[in-house]
Amino acid sequence: MHTGEQYHEFFLTSRREVALRDRFQQRALALSAPGADVLDFGAGTGIDAKAYVAKGHRTYVYEPSPSMRGHLELYCRDEIAAGEVVIVDADLPCRVDAVTANFAVFNHIPDQTALFARFSTVVRPGGLILASVLNPYFLGDAKYSWWRKNLWNLVRHGRYGFATESGIHRFAPRLPARAAHPHFLLERVFPGGVGRLLEPYLFLLFRRT
Repeated sequence: MHTGEQYHEFFLTSRREVALRDRFQQRALALSAPGADVLDFGAGTGIDAKAYVAKGHRTYVYEPSPSMRGHLELYCRDEIAAGEVVIVDADLPCRVDAVTANFAVFNHIPDQTALFARFSTVVRPGGLILASVLNPYFLGDAKYSWWRKNLWNLVRHGRYGFATESGIHRFAPRLPARAAHPHFLLERVFPGGVGRLLEPYLFLLFRRT
């Protein structure tokens, strides 16, 4: 397991991860109205939260890992002191216009039905959820035996998982779409078409009904 400091350093120095994060942030900011309140769910060390605040969005952050949260408190200390970043617990006591969940947060949650029900009390009508999830169709993973072994599970069941400490699950977009109903509709999946086979992450956009 990475400490908060190790995670933070990696995600600020890896060219690939920085590029992925920039794409996600740009998408989230483009979809959010000026001044909209945001919940950064699974906020890590606060890299996204600081970016949202810099663009005028008060940002609530939920991060269950003490190590990650501790580094977030250091990295966002000025924003926290100003009330621009607000740390919340698992009850998510806030009302926002958008929820963001970057870098496979949803892939740690095997059954997301209860999660979307909870989000329905947090996201205002017409608001959105933008989640970055591991792409189960990514052809770059075809070189691994675990990808080939689970291809049938993906086609038949729409999902597969690994018995690992982190409990990573990979799933087709139709499964979180089903879990989100009737509170949210899956509005769009980025990228589409052939690009869906070439990117390691998919961005799922849900809209509050």
